[in-house]
Amino acid sequence: MEERNRSASLRRALTVLDHVRAHPGLTLTQLAEAVGLSKSTVLRLTVPLVEARLLDRDRESGLYRLGHGALRLGQAYLDTLDLRAVAAEESHRLMAEVGETVHLVVPDHPHVVYIDKVENEASVRMASRIGSREPVHCTAVGKAILAWQPGELLAGLVLEPRTRHTITDAGRLRAELARIRRRGYAVDDRENEPEVRCVAAPIFDHQDAVAAAISVSGLTSRITAARVRELGPLVAAAAARISYKLGSTTR
Repeated sequence: MEERNRSASLRRALTVLDHVRAHPGLTLTQLAEAVGLSKSTVLRLTVPLVEARLLDRDRESGLYRLGHGALRLGQAYLDTLDLRAVAAEESHRLMAEVGETVHLVVPDHPHVVYIDKVENEASVRMASRIGSREPVHCTAVGKAILAWQPGELLAGLVLEPRTRHTITDAGRLRAELARIRRRGYAVDDRENEPEVRCVAAPIFDHQDAVAAAISVSGLTSRITAARVRELGPLVAAAAARISYKLGSTTR
């Protein structure tokens, strides 16, 4: 019974802590009303949180905010994050789900750098290599990243053609990036390699900034235009799960 009570108290304390995270600057009364507990209970729960510097209560106003101990915990968590390791489970899960090659890339404007690759041994192998760089404007991963970047980055791009399908007009590319933002995923329709289609989605970090992109690639004979519409939501869902693990609040 005592252990159960301790567990219940811990859960309520974490609820209080999380509410202060989302709504800083609350009084004791406001906080108690928000979490549905009495003021005396909230005060009792916050005492050890304040002592541990996870919460801070202003002496004059009595308002609660996160303390610097929360920052230390957050930084310690970020220090242990490795993008490839965080994304590995979802990359393998996505490959098994769709049966096509999965890539993970990071931005290096005006290029992207491939940092991981998961292949289906039964399908045709892609020529991509870990460590290779490709332009942002003609790859799905690049466009998925570019769609959430400041507009001035687009203004400085040199839109060189890689195939006859490459978008080389800045107006067309801006319109394409707007479509990507609306639907949540990007498509490379033979724009980088003549016989390859790719579907990609952005990955956001703990600051809700684009940190990477994940994609599914394959020959046009396997990834048809109709299949692209099926793959898009699957790739976007995988990217969202990775983003969540990185601490993003985007949905």
